[in-house]
Amino acid sequence: MNGNGYTRMEGDYIIRHHRHETRDNQCSSALVKHIKAPVHLVWSLVRRFDQPQKYKPFISRCVVQGDLEIGSVREVDVKSGLPATTSTERLELLDDEEHILGIRIVGGDHRLRNYSSVITLHPEIIDGRPGTLVIESFVVDVPDGNTKDETCYFVEALINCNLKSLADVSERLAVQDRTEPIGRI
Repeated sequence: MNGNGYTRMEGDYIIRHHRHETRDNQCSSALVKHIKAPVHLVWSLVRRFDQPQKYKPFISRCVVQGDLEIGSVREVDVKSGLPATTSTERLELLDDEEHILGIRIVGGDHRLRNYSSVITLHPEIIDGRPGTLVIESFVVDVPDGNTKDETCYFVEALINCNLKSLADVSERLAVQDRTEPIGRI
């Protein structure tokens, strides 16, 4: 572990893929989740910019106009209980080789201004089986009346819920897939 609580490998991936230029009125963070499912399976969920509700529990509906490509925009309906009902998001980066997805929020009835995030997936071995290291980072403006800590805490809580749900869905699918332990084949 380094001083930030990340392993060396996690820190290397964060430096490589998750550097956000932050201004004085912004906060930024990176969150890590280890998932007991192979990268291809986790990526099959994450890369679906048009179907985030497959694993994001706060999204009830998503509509994308046109083809799924860089620049595509999705209109997301948010479930009740959050301080928003809609979000408009643009696909900034989709790399199927490196397993990287980037989005930017471009509208909606919420306080997440100038929000952008990057999620990367990296193969690893967990308990002798193929697993996935998932890292999601973000940068966002701090709304008037809030502190950087409050803003980061709120966004981190949302992302942690999404990552836990991604792990639950992926691991359930992996059990159905019955991936053999490495070295036993």
